[in-house]
Amino acid sequence: MSTYNTRFKSGEFVADGTMAFHFERPADFNFKAGQAIDLILPAVSANDVKPGRHTFSIVSAPYENCLTIATRMRGSPFKQAMGCLTAGACVELDGPFGSLTLHNDRRRPAIIIAGGIGITPFVSILRQAAKEQLAQGFILIYSNRRPEDAAFLAELQSKEAHMANLQLIPTMTQSGQSKLAWTGKTGQIDTGMLKQVAAGQSAPIYYLAGPPAFVEAMQDLLNETGVDDDDIRSEGFYGY
Repeated sequence: MSTYNTRFKSGEFVADGTMAFHFERPADFNFKAGQAIDLILPAVSANDVKPGRHTFSIVSAPYENCLTIATRMRGSPFKQAMGCLTAGACVELDGPFGSLTLHNDRRRPAIIIAGGIGITPFVSILRQAAKEQLAQGFILIYSNRRPEDAAFLAELQSKEAHMANLQLIPTMTQSGQSKLAWTGKTGQIDTGMLKQVAAGQSAPIYYLAGPPAFVEAMQDLLNETGVDDDDIRSEGFYGY
């Protein structure tokens, strides 16, 4: 890994309580879709003697000129410092790293299961797949509490409309608490849904990302349906 100096460009809300942050992409920074970086900020509180550091998956795709990350805006000093960034502010990036990247055998479809902010590496993967017009099949199961919590949902719905090889299955676990109308799937992901999704798919590779408890639960469900651990790739978002 290498450390790069860059500048903050802008931020925006992409869901309730979730922001995307855009940075200038260093000229020599190369990465694969699905990889991550460490964002390094100056000391984030008066008691800190070291810069703050936090790991984030890259949302933007390798073909894009800017680097984008997204996160839930918690009350931690680091997240507060992120929220206070102004255009042109200097930061450091360490990376890229991570192996949650798309497999090379295009004959095998990718079944992606994302919980909440765990969607971020898969946005990068699907953006790049759309750009390269990959013939590989993609199925994305995206679980959130409410529609307003689902970051990048509108973009993913647009992707599905334009990518013949992408099937999007969003599900809401607390849709009754939403202020938005929701007519899609509701409830938690279970073995029945996973079996239905996998039916007719030839030797898929599974990708999991989200809160650690979510990833662990999905791994157990996949094992219950007969999926071998060798066909599962995962990443838990600790402290996201």
